[in-house]
Amino acid sequence: MIDPLQASVQIASSGLEAQSDRLRIVSENLANANSTGRTAGADPYRRKTVTFASEMDRAAGVRVVKIKDIGIDRSPFRVEYEPNHPAAGQDGYVKLPNVNMLIEMADMRETNRSYEANLQVVKQTRSMVAMTIDLLKGA
Repeated sequence: MIDPLQASVQIASSGLEAQSDRLRIVSENLANANSTGRTAGADPYRRKTVTFASEMDRAAGVRVVKIKDIGIDRSPFRVEYEPNHPAAGQDGYVKLPNVNMLIEMADMRETNRSYEANLQVVKQTRSMVAMTIDLLKGA
């Protein structure tokens, strides 16, 4: 069994890794917010979503955060009338990705805050370990 301080670092580290992966997906969504299909009438980029899971790390005896699934958002595409666009269908409409910039920015902000919170746990734990070592040196 691992001690509580090591466990807290392990849990926070798994959170850091999960939030880092989530930020990568949000960034990919933002980068492809205007990516249309390559041919006329083709489907554009589909927004990706992240699902988290809590898993038991048997070696450490703690629950850690993992990414369970990177899914695809099945909401409808946006369409705009642009008959001269290379990706326009016969009706002149272009399918645009189902990426909402406001939602992605909110997700990015939430991801950043969660990452910072996990990082703060690691910093505080390291500080507690250092203080404990200092106390033991004085004893």
